[in-house]
Amino acid sequence: MKNIISNINKAFDHRIRLGIMSVLMVNEFVDFKTLKELLGATDGNVASHTKALEKQKYIIVEKSFIDRKPNTRYIATAKGRKAFQEHLDALEKLLKAGNELNK
Repeated sequence: MKNIISNINKAFDHRIRLGIMSVLMVNEFVDFKTLKELLGATDGNVASHTKALEKQKYIIVEKSFIDRKPNTRYIATAKGRKAFQEHLDALEKLLKAGNELNK
């Protein structure tokens, strides 16, 4: 039997990163405050996990000002969308393989 977990991407191991990418897969972009509220995460958690995803070039960060207030928003890159979809596909295969054992 081949290694069915070989396509699971370590970049998405943490629940915060999994949440960030999940939100970005269904939205064109999301801002820092929204991510923080949706994920129930601290400022530091959101900042460190978005930094890790940015380092992998899975997301890009855009900083701007809205009514003189800083605004940070995140966008999934094509590379990030592809990697996350491959990760989801690998998880699905793992679930199917596990289900086959129960038959």
